[in-house]
Amino acid sequence: MPPPPLEIGPAGKAAARAIVRARTARGYSQCRLAARVTALDRPMTATALSRIERTVRRCDIDDFVAIATALGVAPHTFLASSSRDRGHAERAET
Repeated sequence: MPPPPLEIGPAGKAAARAIVRARTARGYSQCRLAARVTALDRPMTATALSRIERTVRRCDIDDFVAIATALGVAPHTFLASSSRDRGHAERAET
């Protein structure tokens, strides 16, 4: 029996929210962004992107960098905004 999948942690969830915010701010559909990522030699379907955004699927580092590049955002910017977002969510929970 395979081991259970790893749970997506707070940083992964915050990164997913950052991806959604950047994608919608640019007016991209999931299909359009997936096509842009694929054009960067990182094949991705709209379904895979949807699963990443909904935190159903883990986003590996290669996908993360390709998505950020396709959105015209430096990956470290996503990470920084994810940290701020995560800190805000943690404060709201307390």
